[in-house]
Amino acid sequence: MGKYAKALAATVFAASLAPAAVAAGEVSLSGEGRVRYTPDSARLQFTASAEHNLPERASERLTETMEQWRKAIRDMRDQLSDYSDANVNLYTRSLPVQERGQQPERMAVASQTVSFSIENLELLNPLLEQAHKVGLQYHLGEHQFFHSDEERLQRQALARAIEDARSRCAFVAEQLGKTCGEVKTININGGHRPMPMMMAEARSASDTVSSIAPREIQASVNATFSLD
Repeated sequence: MGKYAKALAATVFAASLAPAAVAAGEVSLSGEGRVRYTPDSARLQFTASAEHNLPERASERLTETMEQWRKAIRDMRDQLSDYSDANVNLYTRSLPVQERGQQPERMAVASQTVSFSIENLELLNPLLEQAHKVGLQYHLGEHQFFHSDEERLQRQALARAIEDARSRCAFVAEQLGKTCGEVKTININGGHRPMPMMMAEARSASDTVSSIAPREIQASVNATFSLD
């Protein structure tokens, strides 16, 4: 084999090892692991509000709205975790004036926030329907959905990343006529959960959530193995 052919063969072999770094008696490389899943839980928040030029009337209207809401969700209440509706705010706002120099009319606003979590997504659309009927405001986004056991899924992704690194070590070792030995060092990168694309976002009664796109947890490691 000519000098040029030998140099070319050496270049091709070296490229096949990238991005692994091979030193005397050891090899450093990375591994990746992924776990796909579909969220099974959600954190929800709604806001009830009422307005009147008299603060006491605004508060009375808010109380009526909250009584309607509590009655509407009575059959589902025991399935709502971390339920809270004690956050009440009372403030005033100025209405836009129609003519220059006109004194703005002030309006009292009473608002109350409702928040809770659900671990059964079959409750989602019935809750949204009742919130709309009563007049509660809400916006549903993908960040409100999660899995009830994400820690276990993160461990699965990490285990796959470690196995991937070990498998790559075995491949590199075989190409060099050696065997992959013990781990010398390992660095674990945190799990990453990319934002999913929901199939639907609910803002009104006509916007029911038909399905939720799956998500993916990623983990990666950088490890150095001995070559025996």
